Amino acid sequence: MVELRHLRYFIAVAEERHFGRAADRLHMAQPPLSNQIKQLEAELGTVLLERTTRRVDLTEAGALLLERARQILADVEATEIDVAEVGRGAAGVLRLGFSGTATYRLMPEIVRVARERLPLVRLQISGEMLTPHMEEALLENRLDIAVLRPPVRSAQLELDQIQASRLVVALHRHHPLAADSGPISIEELAEEDLVSYPQGSSVFSVVAELARQAGFRPRIVQEATETSTLIALVGAGLGVSFLPGSQSLPLNASIVIRPLADDVSLGLATAWKSGNDSPLLTSFIQLIRESAENLENLDQQSQEEVLEGP
Repeated sequence: MVELRHLRYFIAVAEERHFGRAADRLHMAQPPLSNQIKQLEAELGTVLLERTTRRVDLTEAGALLLERARQILADVEATEIDVAEVGRGAAGVLRLGFSGTATYRLMPEIVRVARERLPLVRLQISGEMLTPHMEEALLENRLDIAVLRPPVRSAQLELDQIQASRLVVALHRHHPLAADSGPISIEELAEEDLVSYPQGSSVFSVVAELARQAGFRPRIVQEATETSTLIALVGAGLGVSFLPGSQSLPLNASIVIRPLADDVSLGLATAWKSGNDSPLLTSFIQLIRESAENLENLDQQSQEEVLEGP
C-alpha cells in the first residue's frame, strides 16, 4: 500500500534530483531513503526514477506521480487545517472564489457582513478568477461557492443571479475615441489593438460574438486574467479593453470609460455544486444576495443625492 510518507520521500527525491540532497532535506540516511523509493516502485509496478551516478531523472510515470503526489499532500494538509478549525469551535470553513470586478467591491462587503453575522465561519477567498477556472474548482470540490459571470457549461452547478452590469470600453485618455462621452459602436473598434480576458472567459465570449456579428475578428495583443492588469495595460497605451461596467473598477487618471452602443449586459451570479444542502452554504448564498442588494441601495442613494444637489 502506498503511504503518505512514500509520497513525501518521492517528492523530495524528484525535486532535488539527487538522493543525497533529498536525504539531507528529509533528515534521514540515504540507504533507507533509496529502499523506500524502491518499495514505492515495487508497489506501483513501474520505474519512477532513472538513476545515474550524477543525478536522478523522472520517467514519464514519475512525472505523473510527482504532480498527483503534490496535490494529494496539499489536500491532506488542507483537510487537517479544516478539521482542526471545526474542532476549535468554528461553525465551518467556506472556500469562495470571485470574478475580477466582484473582487474589488462585492467581496469586501460580503466579508464585512459575514464577520457580523457569521463570526465563527472562516473564509478562504480566491479573487480575480475566471469563470471557467471557478467552474472547474466547484466541480472538483476545491471551492464551495463562486461569484462568477454566467454562462457555465456544467449542469451540475446551480446559479443565483445577483447583479447585471453593462459592457463598457476602457481607453487611454489620449486615445482619439476618448474625447467623446457617448457610446462607442463595436464597428469603431474593428481596427483597435485589444487587451483582453483569455479565450473561454465570459467577457471574451460576448466580445467575440459582437465582433463576429460586426464582421471582424478582435485583434488581441495581450491577454490577462486579472481586471486590474487589463486596466494597467490600457493605461500603458497597449490597447483598449472590454470590461464589465462597475463602480468598483480600479481606474486611474489615465483611463477613460465609455459605454458600448450595443446594450449588452453581463450577469453576476452565485454558483455552487448541485446536491450541496449544507445549512452553512444555504445561509451564505442568502448573505451574498443581501450584500449585493446593500451595494445596489447605496449606489441608488448616491445617485439621488447627486440629482438633488446641495
